[in-house]
Amino acid sequence: MLPQQHRMRTKVQFSETTRSGVRSGRRNLVLYAVKNSQEPTLAGFIVSKAVGNAVVRNKTKRRLRELVARSIQENPTGYSLVVRALPAAAQSTWSELSADYAAAYEAILAKLAKQSHTKMAVAESLDAARTTPREES
Repeated sequence: MLPQQHRMRTKVQFSETTRSGVRSGRRNLVLYAVKNSQEPTLAGFIVSKAVGNAVVRNKTKRRLRELVARSIQENPTGYSLVVRALPAAAQSTWSELSADYAAAYEAILAKLAKQSHTKMAVAESLDAARTTPREES
């Protein structure tokens, strides 16, 4: 079970993560993530009716929750995650779902690291431009 402090609850949290975050898709799922400073990692799940009936959707959510709970133990702070299950997730085995999640999670972390390095480089160049004395003509 995902601890309460790690659950994403509001529509605003979901839309902020899916619209402004980075995305990584695999056969069974799509993972969205955004950095949220030092707050606890939040996780939300989207499992539509296209995945299957209520029993299948709930089984898929339980499996995804377990995968996210394990990854939160490794990175307890700093991210907002939304996991969208695709219809193929209903027929996938635990190992397939786990492999897809792990690959998507690693890709997300790499994209977020690259994004933060780019932002730092831009900020440094702006600081350098501000502190460089200009020649008057």
